[in-house]
Amino acid sequence: MATSASVDAVAAANLRSVLQRVQQAAERSGRGPQSIRVVAVSKTKPVSLLRQVYDTGHRCFGENYVQEIVEKAPQLPDDIEWHFIGNLQSNKVKLLLNGVPNLAMVESVDDEKIANQLDRFVASLGRKPLKVLVQVNTSGEVCEFT
Repeated sequence: MATSASVDAVAAANLRSVLQRVQQAAERSGRGPQSIRVVAVSKTKPVSLLRQVYDTGHRCFGENYVQEIVEKAPQLPDDIEWHFIGNLQSNKVKLLLNGVPNLAMVESVDDEKIANQLDRFVASLGRKPLKVLVQVNTSGEVCEFT
């Protein structure tokens, strides 16, 4: 059975491997590696694991559950750039923005009501603008969410 320390070390090694592959791909495509952002998605992972990855120098993390990001963000340094990558429900907008002051981006919003709520609440908090990726159905297919 792996110890917590060995799991943390594996995560840090895996991140270094991903970053190296991203750098190589960027070089092959003629882009600078600084033009590519890697978001370490920490879904269901403990704060200790995120801290290990943070200690390697990584500063961009993503979560897809509001409750998880709200619980983890205050336990980690303020210089982390948090991305919310899940389906955001309108009743969780205030919780997300109040609970994660260093939230940098919401990926992705597919509902105008939620986009408007985000905009209004960010403005009411007087915080810097939030980056939001908008999901657009270009195929015309009916999308059903369960």
